[in-house]
Amino acid sequence: MQTQQTVNEGLKRAYLITITAGEIAAKIDAEIKKVAPQVRMPGFRPGKVPANLVKKMHGEALHGQVVSDTIRESVDTLLRNEALRPAMQPEVGLNEDYAEGKDAEVTVALEVLPVIEAPSVDGLKLERLVVPVTDEQIDEALGNIAAQNKSYKDAPKTKKAAEGDQLIIDFVGKLDGVEFDGGKAEDAALVLGSNTFIPGFEDQLVGVKTGQEKTITVTFPTDYQAEHLAGKEATFDITVKAVKVESETALDEDFAKSLGLDSLEKLREIMKAQLEQQTSGLTRTQMKRQLLDQLAAGHSFEVPGTMVEAEFQQIWAQLQQEAARDENPAQALKQIEDEKDEYRSIAERRVRLGLLLSEIGQANGVEVTQQEMGMLIQQAAMQYRAEDRERFVQYIQSEPMAAAQLRAPLYEDKVVDFLFDKAEVTEREVTVEELQAAIEAEEGAEAAPAPKKAPAKKKAPAKKAESPAEEAPAAEEKPAKKAAAKKPAAKKEAAPTEEAEAKPAKKAPAKKAAAKK
Repeated sequence: MQTQQTVNEGLKRAYLITITAGEIAAKIDAEIKKVAPQVRMPGFRPGKVPANLVKKMHGEALHGQVVSDTIRESVDTLLRNEALRPAMQPEVGLNEDYAEGKDAEVTVALEVLPVIEAPSVDGLKLERLVVPVTDEQIDEALGNIAAQNKSYKDAPKTKKAAEGDQLIIDFVGKLDGVEFDGGKAEDAALVLGSNTFIPGFEDQLVGVKTGQEKTITVTFPTDYQAEHLAGKEATFDITVKAVKVESETALDEDFAKSLGLDSLEKLREIMKAQLEQQTSGLTRTQMKRQLLDQLAAGHSFEVPGTMVEAEFQQIWAQLQQEAARDENPAQALKQIEDEKDEYRSIAERRVRLGLLLSEIGQANGVEVTQQEMGMLIQQAAMQYRAEDRERFVQYIQSEPMAAAQLRAPLYEDKVVDFLFDKAEVTEREVTVEELQAAIEAEEGAEAAPAPKKAPAKKKAPAKKAESPAEEAPAAEEKPAKKAAAKKPAAKKEAAPTEEAEAKPAKKAPAKKAAAKK
């Protein structure tokens, strides 16, 4: 095998590898000797088929496989001998006029990663914007939980049921006078106006009183889940055992215990932690952008065009998807076309920062452990059907590039955390609105390639921080949402609901949304 360098310009490299016909023929002969003992042919004992007959039978397939394997091995040898660090997968080609018996001429073109001087991580100064949680916010959050966990008390027996009241009823459903499966329940709780039961059921119970018996007629929807009831008219014999009115839920020890907690103080602690968690992601995002801005300002070096193009295409694909969903797609597409150069500048910035973070991580021993990688693979595998999970795991384990993409977000977070620890950090208390405004201001700064300022309305697509180049770009972290503490749903009896014959469990308290960017 002979190697000749044909291009050495900036980060671009190209080589011509010549693999002689003799080398290829020798490898084919070696492969024939290896497979010959396994070949079966009439008239010959097992393993005694002559090599020339084996070659005649399987020579073409063996030749193709040998050439493919030899090219791959020669490229690997080239990268190792020349100490090349490809930015992307090298482009490999075989001369068009190649045929068996001739020399194979293999072209290899690639861009290499730039040599980055060890970046200094000293002197970083960051400001952490902290949103304090007040007692008033905790009270408001607990009030929202209480509103989702309504309680009811018995009304006077003369009270006529109105919308919002809760009924405790027994009922028996019948088709043509005959009871049907799933249409009977005792002590079923029904809030009038909740639309829990099929259309027409609740409306006919408005005005009933405790102890009243009533027969109503309803028609099941045509798309009802139980096929034997779909579109059918049925009657329900109903006994109203109680009419209840909503009572104010007191935020006391009993309320906390109804949620499965030991005390109201414990509930308030949990609520405070959840509220803090809702803004901690925003705080991290804002600090991370400060960090990236400082790194970008302090380092300038050539970046591989292939990596920039790959990042730009990812940005561009998302922009086009968002534009297609816009109220005026044509106008949205024209706007992004007008700003195409700006988005390409954003892609270049992200690649440069990704390479820089990678260099910092390697220089300071930041790594993703095998245990952490194993957990990542298992978590990712759970997104697939059970029968496909093992294949996914095998794919990740056999494909370094796929493994690097999976590893990227965690690796980036670990490098960023390392830099946070090295930086001089000051804290300042702000409101949620001020924190969001700070993030949006930094988004605008990133979206505008200097010296031109980006339009105020435009934001960078897929606002993600750059990941280490060898790891592949990772999505920007977002604050995780935490559900408010909620009461386990009680088991219900059967009832004619819209979804099925079993009454759905009581709705869980709504999540309090985390502040969004």
